[in-house]
Amino acid sequence: MNVVVADHAGTCYGVQRALDLANDQAGSTSRVQTFGPLIHNPTVVARLNEQSITVAESLDDIDADTVIIRSHGVEPSVREALESIKVDVVDATCPHVLRAQKAAYELARSGLLVVVVGEREHPEVRALCAWAVHGGGDYVVVSCLEEIPDDLPSTVGVVVQTTQHRHLLEDVLQELERRCVVAQVRDTICSATTNRQSSALELSGNVECMVVVGGRNSSNTRRLFELCSEAAPFAVLVESPDELDRSLFEGIDIVGVTAGASTPDDQIEAVVDCLRSW
Repeated sequence: MNVVVADHAGTCYGVQRALDLANDQAGSTSRVQTFGPLIHNPTVVARLNEQSITVAESLDDIDADTVIIRSHGVEPSVREALESIKVDVVDATCPHVLRAQKAAYELARSGLLVVVVGEREHPEVRALCAWAVHGGGDYVVVSCLEEIPDDLPSTVGVVVQTTQHRHLLEDVLQELERRCVVAQVRDTICSATTNRQSSALELSGNVECMVVVGGRNSSNTRRLFELCSEAAPFAVLVESPDELDRSLFEGIDIVGVTAGASTPDDQIEAVVDCLRSW
């Protein structure tokens, strides 16, 4: 079986930075926790746990000397609370997410309603909304066109979850224009997301199957899977080679592989090695 890996796949700069910061804490004599899962990859979170870096799901769960802020960022109230409880804070927030938070804050400070394009329950989006409120403004979350309110003001600010589909942002902006709503846009979609999606789409058109590697709780990995499912004859999403069903690949000569931005190279290589062994 011929296995082709997408030109852009696997960990982005922000995720790798978070992993490096966490690994720097491994083996520390102090107690270390991450505030929320460091990244959306269950395998990585389990490995960190094996190195005694556990997850605090809330402020009440914190029982550590050092707390690592997850790559998706946190609300300003969480930052303030961490400072008040006198723990050492390691900020692993992705720089692109920090840029989006700053944009939400500044748009709100300028008096605009902030339209946050993204998944309502995603931790990055929750933090973006909180930063808009911190800027003294209000927000609405839009994950599809049907969620755009009817009573928008004449001018709004727009920020985007860094791992969103670009076509969703474009659709939202077109709808706002149709309604004669002026949008002050901060295009906060990360270039790594765009590159991975474009590369996966291109590869999908030249293979018989796409295998997407990454955590099912990762929004950017799920979006890659959605794109590949639409563009390739068929696609599968796996977190490890153990989930590969060999019967699905009978008669297939060429397989494409891509991976979400929270998938380390060794996880990609394990899946590729398994496929090539067939």
